[in-house]
Amino acid sequence: MGRTLTILAGAAALALGGGAAAQETITTPEGAQMSVATDLAYKPGELTDEQLQSSARALFAQDSMNVFRRFPREKTAEMVKFYTEALALRSLSPIQLTSTQQMILTGVGSGQIKLSAGQLGNREYDLDGGYRGGTGIRFLLLSYPDPEVVRQRFREAGFAEPEFVQRDDGYRQALVQDPGGFDIVILTRGGLQDHSNGGVGVGIGVSNLAESRAFYRDFVGLDELEPVAAPVLGTTLHPYRHKETTLFLYEAMGDGVDNGSAGIQYVVRDAPMVDAKAKSREIAVETPLNKLAGFDLVTVWLNDPDGVTNYFAQVGPDSRTAQQVRAGN
Repeated sequence: MGRTLTILAGAAALALGGGAAAQETITTPEGAQMSVATDLAYKPGELTDEQLQSSARALFAQDSMNVFRRFPREKTAEMVKFYTEALALRSLSPIQLTSTQQMILTGVGSGQIKLSAGQLGNREYDLDGGYRGGTGIRFLLLSYPDPEVVRQRFREAGFAEPEFVQRDDGYRQALVQDPGGFDIVILTRGGLQDHSNGGVGVGIGVSNLAESRAFYRDFVGLDELEPVAAPVLGTTLHPYRHKETTLFLYEAMGDGVDNGSAGIQYVVRDAPMVDAKAKSREIAVETPLNKLAGFDLVTVWLNDPDGVTNYFAQVGPDSRTAQQVRAGN
């Protein structure tokens, strides 16, 4: 806790002009302008081998993971309508990252699905083939108690009604696409929480199952669950969970590459610690350790073995994210 408070105090001082040296500015995949925060990094020898080689799990500060969904800017109105009306996720106040870039937030349990207009950064965007198309985050899984209510919401929002099929385990399942062409798997069964407030599933097609499983188990520190057959999808899913959010890894079924249309965010207590752990294991860095003045935020953006964004965010007590976590939004 002392280290975290020191980091936040240092970030606040620099934001108020306390730092003498000019800071290098970088742009995240969401379009935010961040200052490289080399002054916040742990120094060589400051951490033990045990600290560097352990997973990031003990640093998690939220009972879920957040998901980014990036899409063409012209689809913004349709995307907002789809996620807030058809899927009935909670609409939260957006974040204005720049004069032209806004992050649209929807609530799902203790987490969020963050809608980001504009396909920025040096990323690959190829959703052809849907969940069968290749590597990258290929689908989200949301759950509801009543399929008829889901159909009604889609109909009233002006979207085609989902077609549900009965599964052997008692669930009914439908596959739809959001206005940007991204697959959404909808599960329904009596007793589930409405608005998918029980959590979110994230389907990730991977090129090397062993490498990806090791990344999410040993580095990120997610709970490794038993593989599950997914006959409707025609594959076997390997679940990795942190409380309300589960990542489902599966062998990619096509040659397409998409590491831009969606990404994962973890809210953590110490982003510089994650940065140090990543450097010690030579994990690919998308955006170096950085801070965003005015948002009480320190982040590092890493890539999984297939280039999927894994974004670790340390939020101070005055940040929007911290306030929403405290409020349960």
